[in-house]
Amino acid sequence: MPPARKYFEALYSLRNRPEFIHPDPLEFVWRYKKPGDMEIAGIIAASLAYGNVKQILKSVEKVLGPMGRSPRAFLIAASRKDLERLYGGFKHRFTTGREMIVFLLALKAALKKYGSLNKAFVAVMSRGTPNYEETIYRFVGLVFPGLCTPTLIPCPAHKSSFKRLNLFLRWMVRRDSVDPGPWKGVPASGLIIPLDTHMHRVSREMGVTRRKDTSMRTAAEITAFFSKLEPSDPVKYDFCLTRAGIRKEKAPPTI
Repeated sequence: MPPARKYFEALYSLRNRPEFIHPDPLEFVWRYKKPGDMEIAGIIAASLAYGNVKQILKSVEKVLGPMGRSPRAFLIAASRKDLERLYGGFKHRFTTGREMIVFLLALKAALKKYGSLNKAFVAVMSRGTPNYEETIYRFVGLVFPGLCTPTLIPCPAHKSSFKRLNLFLRWMVRRDSVDPGPWKGVPASGLIIPLDTHMHRVSREMGVTRRKDTSMRTAAEITAFFSKLEPSDPVKYDFCLTRAGIRKEKAPPTI
């Protein structure tokens, strides 16, 4: 039987603290103060969040560093030639400079059309549904129309767990000492667990799921369990449960 809510609350109190964020690409979101800059930093950081965490941090810095104090202002002003000059030689595991340029141009177009990614998400947000699964598919289609670059832009037709996009949404929507939550008008109740290998392993070990795949169905099943504990905030325990694996510790502490 999975642990009771008391266990998760104790772990949340113990581990859901700013000093445990590093190493995590989330730290780049906290670098900025304005919501418009935080969401651009967030979607870049989350989209590159695959592979070795040290390399992830280096790669995110390579993208955000040239953008200066305001990633949003930089993108709006940048031309294709500017992006090609700065990111043509970019490489993060399987992500090429060409993919990054296509990705950034799509973000630029979305900002110019909708004003912010926050407004774009609200424009397609499903209301009265248990989670944002369908909203995520529509959001991808809206911000990245007709684009499915292999490593950065997820393809809705594949029905994956959209781990990195759900991670981005957690950062943008939740607000506590770890998640900055700059977005408005998006209830945390619809968030879906960002199903990485750490959360999948922990969830199986705790008996939250028996599923062996990391599909959207598995993410939804795990989210449904936590929704019973925290209906208004089902991804509340994501950060504290995955810290052990990310920080190379043996397991979550026994409470």
